[in-house]
Amino acid sequence: MSLKLPFLKSRPRVAVIRLQGMIATGPRAPLNDAALAPMIEKAFRKGKPAAVALIINSPGGSPVQSALIADRIRRLSQEKNIPVHAFVEDVAASGGYWLAAAADDIHADPASIVGSIGVISAGFGAHDFISRHGIERRVYTSVKSKSMLDPFQPEKPEDVARLKEILGDMHTVFEAYVRDRRGDKLQNDPDLFNGRVWMGQKAMELGLVDGLARAEPRLKELYGDKVRFIRYDRRRGIMQRFGLSLMGDAVNAIEERAAYARFGL
Repeated sequence: MSLKLPFLKSRPRVAVIRLQGMIATGPRAPLNDAALAPMIEKAFRKGKPAAVALIINSPGGSPVQSALIADRIRRLSQEKNIPVHAFVEDVAASGGYWLAAAADDIHADPASIVGSIGVISAGFGAHDFISRHGIERRVYTSVKSKSMLDPFQPEKPEDVARLKEILGDMHTVFEAYVRDRRGDKLQNDPDLFNGRVWMGQKAMELGLVDGLARAEPRLKELYGDKVRFIRYDRRRGIMQRFGLSLMGDAVNAIEERAAYARFGL
């Protein structure tokens, strides 16, 4: 039986959540709301933490999943009255920055890459390839827009126009979220929302981050040298741990590698 002495104060606890990798749907995606929800909920609810720290290393991905994860973090922060601090490692770009903006303050390393506030859609066109190999594409729809941007048919200007309209609307949502979260900290720079990225110092000057610092030293400054770090990281499923989903994991690894490569990483 343990005896609690009222004059002995417990050490403050900070829950540390690692958010690393692509943001996408699906069970094998490194970051999505369904997979992260139990971990995030536990981090905010277990042991009455003094704060939650997000360690972010993500080149982005799905805007919807980014919004769902960020909204969950904000809701729990407000419900539990727990401050959230974000720390950028290699990169917080696009959806990765969306996650960072869920925090009350953001810190980066001088060599971190931050920004890419924009929306991108990438695909391929294979109509010439299948034609050369004698393959005929047959598509039947009840309405004309159901086959929009079919990669096995020639690109149509009206399809591209529709896609750009969707991307523009999505960009507006992203920009509004960043402006709401960062407020007057943001500088009036014409390049701020055009998809550019910056390293830590310039990102701080633009108001995208609040300072240059690393997680443990900064958290000790805020919560004392005796602060306890309770770390949370997404666990891989049993199939992944035993290498039973090699093909899917290989495809995901290639996509993630390509995403990081966009930023020279």
